[in-house]
Amino acid sequence: MKRTVVHFEIGCSDIDKTSAFYQTVFDWSLTKHGNSAIIDTGKEDTLSGHINQLGPNDPQNYVTVYIETDSLHSDLKAIESNGGEIFVNPIKLPDGREFAWFKDVAGNLIGLITPSTK
Repeated sequence: MKRTVVHFEIGCSDIDKTSAFYQTVFDWSLTKHGNSAIIDTGKEDTLSGHINQLGPNDPQNYVTVYIETDSLHSDLKAIESNGGEIFVNPIKLPDGREFAWFKDVAGNLIGLITPSTK
């Protein structure tokens, strides 16, 4: 599998204020789900994305891209053995996919996500 960037996430400390900003400035449609909002940019065949408000001690101001992988656990081992750091261990999503966050050797926060099972 080619490992391509398939998703982006924008972190914030105020989901309502941040969502309103992107709706107003870029005319994006957002569907709120608790502390997240799924982004619809209005164009097909583009990256999917969402805005996320994490807890008070988690990162709040960040932009993360997600790389799709069919070998999440193998990639995490390769990341660690090449100087990267696992930041969030694999988490299963309701749709069956799994994601994890890692920091590369420069300290950038990047996500890995498995393909959709649907």
